[in-house]
Amino acid sequence: MTDRPRIAVVGSGGRMGKRLMALAGEHGLEAAIGLGSGSAQAGAADLAGVDGVIDFSVKAQAAATARLCQAAGIPLVMGTTGLDDADNAALDAAAKTIGVLWAPNFSVGVTVISELVAEAAAMLGEDYDIELVESHHRHKVDAPSGTARRLAERVAAARGWDLDKVARYGREGLVGARGQRELGISVVRGGSVVGTHEVLYLGAGEEIAITHRATDRDIFARGALRAMRWLIGQAPGRYTMRQVLRSP
Repeated sequence: MTDRPRIAVVGSGGRMGKRLMALAGEHGLEAAIGLGSGSAQAGAADLAGVDGVIDFSVKAQAAATARLCQAAGIPLVMGTTGLDDADNAALDAAAKTIGVLWAPNFSVGVTVISELVAEAAAMLGEDYDIELVESHHRHKVDAPSGTARRLAERVAAARGWDLDKVARYGREGLVGARGQRELGISVVRGGSVVGTHEVLYLGAGEEIAITHRATDRDIFARGALRAMRWLIGQAPGRYTMRQVLRSP
């Protein structure tokens, strides 16, 4: 017998799902149930005795998982990226009755640099040009990564910019001189790169780089499990990794 909170992992057969199942015990959790990524037909009864759900599966599963957790009344940690408006609406609806924590990246280090890049953008001012470069393995299907988008959002907000107006996704041809209000976002795909995000602040006579480089995918699983342990017992609502790390 164990008094550890019991969790279900959606996408338990995938690379991340397997690591979540394997590492749950490190965070005082019991990986009790594994569900496939095609779990749209699962019902609340399938989650009897479960205290929380982690989903790192596929976009097509996201809304179904949100509805499943809402029906079962148990909190959800969601790590799937590339979500659209309908998926986010399902998460918002679920958050009215359960705790929901979605993040584009569950690395503790990425959560920290998302704060640093915003602070640097605000302090340096518009005399410094900003460029963002992200690299991932050849199998990643979305670009830019969810983490890159979040970092770009933080930088733009710190500068008071509308990201849709200032973002430049790669450059080709005679594009003209770089504008002052421009945020370059470049994407690299290849090999087995776990994930690298670099934000460059390019001034007259000096350059600053804030970089996060993932070398082990287990950092994402450990971050998600830490978030799950924190989320269990929280009031209904939408939460972030920033709140997890800033909690005592």
